[in-house]
Amino acid sequence: MSQSVTLFLSYRYSRARYGQRFTRFIQRVSLVGIVVGVAALIIVGSVMNGFEAELKQRILTVVPQLQVSDEQGLDNWQQVADSLPVLTGARAVVPEVTTAGVIQSEQRLQAVQVQGIFPEADGSHVQLEPLQQHLEAGQLQLEAGTFNVVLGYALAQQLNIWPGQQLRLIAAGGGIYTPLGLVPAQRLVTVTAVVRMQSEADQHLLVMHGADLARILRMAEGQVSGLRYYFDDPFAALAAADELTSEVAEPLQVTSWQQSYGHLFDAVSMEKRMVNLMLGLIIAVAAFNIVSSLMMMVQDKRADIAILQTMGLAPQRVRSMVVLQGMFTGTLGAVLGLLLGVLTTHFLNPLLTGFGVDMSFAGPTGLPVVMAPLQIAGTVLAALGLTFIATLFPAWQASRILPAQALRYE
Repeated sequence: MSQSVTLFLSYRYSRARYGQRFTRFIQRVSLVGIVVGVAALIIVGSVMNGFEAELKQRILTVVPQLQVSDEQGLDNWQQVADSLPVLTGARAVVPEVTTAGVIQSEQRLQAVQVQGIFPEADGSHVQLEPLQQHLEAGQLQLEAGTFNVVLGYALAQQLNIWPGQQLRLIAAGGGIYTPLGLVPAQRLVTVTAVVRMQSEADQHLLVMHGADLARILRMAEGQVSGLRYYFDDPFAALAAADELTSEVAEPLQVTSWQQSYGHLFDAVSMEKRMVNLMLGLIIAVAAFNIVSSLMMMVQDKRADIAILQTMGLAPQRVRSMVVLQGMFTGTLGAVLGLLLGVLTTHFLNPLLTGFGVDMSFAGPTGLPVVMAPLQIAGTVLAALGLTFIATLFPAWQASRILPAQALRYE
């Protein structure tokens, strides 16, 4: 019976249309603040998740996720691959030939990271998938002996080189010493395709057949630089790198994508935390307003609370009444913010287009959006938690009202 009375009183006070207008105004401001804060966190968090997923998909499907290499090269890569432990989540293990280099066009020089792949090897389809998906111009023609190359879109723009044109590739390795000094390994290559990953990889991406690159580097027949692992989740490569490092012996070396591109994901992660912190302050301010509105309500209803105490309402019930009143505002705001955030996120790109926002920077598909249920649930629970904390002090103050003093001048 007392529980139902407490619920009834808290609901009645939260919905009352009489009393101080300023108190009701502060209460509504608190409600709006929670709605805006929760919705903003859901929308911005989903967009940040989308950008992180796009970064993962566009960069980590092209660059090596996990490599096992030898400075002197691997003569029998298949035997080495069979001797390595099976890693959880690994999709494929493929041979590769890699080197740093410089490409020269008629206009300028540009440093590149050359990747030599073997399309005929088992599991090589994992390497070719991202190139085919993001093919911008030309065709993938990576047959051995043709010295055809694929460029990233940003790199092709910088050099003004397009499919059908030739450029000179100067490799960092494979040079020979002559009486005139070191002569670097170089070769004229033909651009057959351009891929657009819309990421930093476009600026220095050059892919060619591994046998052709090995020939430029003057490597022995069948020799490769190392082995490359591909994972279902590229972040699993980080844990696998630690496991593999403890298993392999020198001269084999294990490197992961984190050493080359970890700073990008660290920057995105830091940006997400800072944005969430700033938007979370909206909810914190709304919670502070709940403290103000409840304190003013307690002062406005001192006589009512005193009368209820004389009728037998225990102090703990008074505390519960005030807490439930604040939680009613917080719960309503969190639910409305949840609905507003999810609906806005779902229709974000059409809404932005309808308002005339230029979406050319986001590509043909618009802003990437990934709604994470656990993240959304955490946002709602955080709003409810802050609201609960905000109700504790006003509830304690209400329970300390003495009926004799409150009703002295009534």
